[in-house]
Amino acid sequence: MTRFFFDTFNGKSWMTDDVGLECEAEIAREHAQSELADLARDELPNGDQLVLAVRVRQEEGVLLEARLDLQTVWLR
Repeated sequence: MTRFFFDTFNGKSWMTDDVGLECEAEIAREHAQSELADLARDELPNGDQLVLAVRVRQEEGVLLEARLDLQTVWLR
């Protein structure tokens, strides 16, 4: 199994995962998406824009980024 790390961006700063998770690549992708959904629930915006992200990396560097861009625009 490979160890993946899941760094998160809450709209203001990056938080580094120093522990990681040993799993298959597809499970790492699913975990990143699930973590992004949890982060979105915790960081509901007070304004009109919010960017959240989870980066999946190994020691060699970033492999994948799951990102949520929320924009609220009045249409009338």
